[in-house]
Amino acid sequence: MADMKIGIIGAGGRMGQACIHQIIETDGCAVVAASDISGSPLIGQDAGDAAGAGTLGVAVTDDVAAVIAASDTIIEFTLPKPTIEHVALTVDAGVAHIIGTTGMTAEQEAALRAAGEKTVIMHAPNMSLAVNLLIALTKQVAATLNDDFDIEIFEMHHKHKVDAPSGTAVGIGRAAAEGRGVHIDDVARWAQHGITGERKRGDIGFASLRGGNVVGDHTVTFAVENERLEISHKAQSRQIFARGAVHAALWSARQKPGFYTMFDVLGIDS
Repeated sequence: MADMKIGIIGAGGRMGQACIHQIIETDGCAVVAASDISGSPLIGQDAGDAAGAGTLGVAVTDDVAAVIAASDTIIEFTLPKPTIEHVALTVDAGVAHIIGTTGMTAEQEAALRAAGEKTVIMHAPNMSLAVNLLIALTKQVAATLNDDFDIEIFEMHHKHKVDAPSGTAVGIGRAAAEGRGVHIDDVARWAQHGITGERKRGDIGFASLRGGNVVGDHTVTFAVENERLEISHKAQSRQIFARGAVHAALWSARQKPGFYTMFDVLGIDS
């Protein structure tokens, strides 16, 4: 069987480059095309060389449509607005789209779900197996413990991350809310500052830190009088996310059009 042809959108980003490394190290797939934003100094360079992975013979372009046309599956970790624009192109081409972009609005997420009616769309705020287990456990614990337990979600990332809370933290919060049978928008306290008053029963709080080169730390705390339950995950390398993205890309070859999450890829009952 021929290797799956994978195109990388956002080849100049940290995750794009990590995915190039992962594809090279994974049997059954190959990087066939790569793009970066117009004006990027990587345009025209070899995608493998740009990622420090060795020459691939694939030049980085700013022509996203050409990357999609050359590929069986696209992997993208970029920004919400361009991601939605690119999804329209993958839908037209009937190409699977593996998306790790975070910071999506509800409207943008709805657009991804609608795109799943025509092609394979897999979107996950975090591609790590262990993080998705954390999310699944959070939902289960929240469903088991009542509102006496306050839920707080902490995350820390590197100083270059542009959105907060992280997509993973939001995903954890949504899982906690689903476990309690409520909507996250009704109970979330996204940030706190100044005289906030007492904590409201049932609220789900978020705290974000940015600094250094932290890949990603997440902790969900269930706190009640005299005890706390904490579930944590610490990412030490972006390769864990790239590994999950490439795994999802290979998985997509066997799927019918639809909107999927990493739970579907991993067979986790969410």
